[in-house]
Amino acid sequence: MTIFFTADTHFGDQRALRFDHRPYPDLAAHDAGLIAAWNANVSPGDTVWHLGDFALGPSGARIREILDGLNGEKHLIVGNNDGSETLTAPGWASIRHYAELEVEGRMVVLCHYAFRTWNGMSRGALNLHGHSHGKLKPMPKQYDVGVDPMGPVPVTVSAILASRRRRKS
Repeated sequence: MTIFFTADTHFGDQRALRFDHRPYPDLAAHDAGLIAAWNANVSPGDTVWHLGDFALGPSGARIREILDGLNGEKHLIVGNNDGSETLTAPGWASIRHYAELEVEGRMVVLCHYAFRTWNGMSRGALNLHGHSHGKLKPMPKQYDVGVDPMGPVPVTVSAILASRRRRKS
């Protein structure tokens, strides 16, 4: 079992195409592309922590259909655009505003929002977040795991750490 992270998928949200300049011709292609990328990387036995802004706009039935179509056990860290249709959809293993867990030997602190400081920061804990769509200047040990900075595929802690190393070189 592998643990993955993502955020800011914004399924059903036209604004993702306009403001975030995602490379899809329309919303149907956007949603289908994100689902295909997720399922190409995540197996049914894996776990995905979605750090908020899962969907905005689609009906409850469409949100359930999207959730059912995504591989893995899915946990939601609530984002500012996660409405009642998302929060009440069956298919979430858990729904929280904040979580701390150990993954790949590292403590990770999860929230939709980036923190200035967080529990375990001085001991190497990572702050994984979404919300900023890659527009915040990165701080050490803090990573925006959203679709815009990381791409459409949910990522592992190893891939998250490697992403910063690649940018420095």
